[in-house]
Amino acid sequence: MDIGLQVLFTGIGATALMDGAMLARERILGVAKPDYGFVGRWLAHMAHGQFAHARIAAAPAVRGERAIGWAAHYAIGIAFAGILYGSAGAGWFRAPTIGIALAVGIATVAAPFLVMQPAMGAGFAASRTPRPNAARIQSIATHAIFGLGLYGAGLLSSFIAAP
Repeated sequence: MDIGLQVLFTGIGATALMDGAMLARERILGVAKPDYGFVGRWLAHMAHGQFAHARIAAAPAVRGERAIGWAAHYAIGIAFAGILYGSAGAGWFRAPTIGIALAVGIATVAAPFLVMQPAMGAGFAASRTPRPNAARIQSIATHAIFGLGLYGAGLLSSFIAAP
């Protein structure tokens, strides 16, 4: 398997595992999963020059925002797998290790904390949400699960790619 396909597979697999965990968390614990329609709305408004919102839920809805958000969610997961490739090199995809995958996964929480949440009105690291610490813990846990998914999907892709 080509390294580009391994990165693609790893990003999609890690994102899918994260989504499965969020679905399980919602069903078992009653904690709502993220609404990627808001990500789509945020991205769609960028095309019209609006990059930040006081409250993304109050911004006008955009046709296709849910599809845009989900596509972006998976594209971002693939890009984060690309960061893993850039950090660990192609050798990691031949013999994945959990440490760097988990570290990259947890480090990706910087994207929502520093960019997405502030731009969508939730504040730096969810500081403007009703329960900021709970939101932060959920974000870190979600991205740790993504890191485990990077490892698992990378391991699977290494078996598929083996000669």
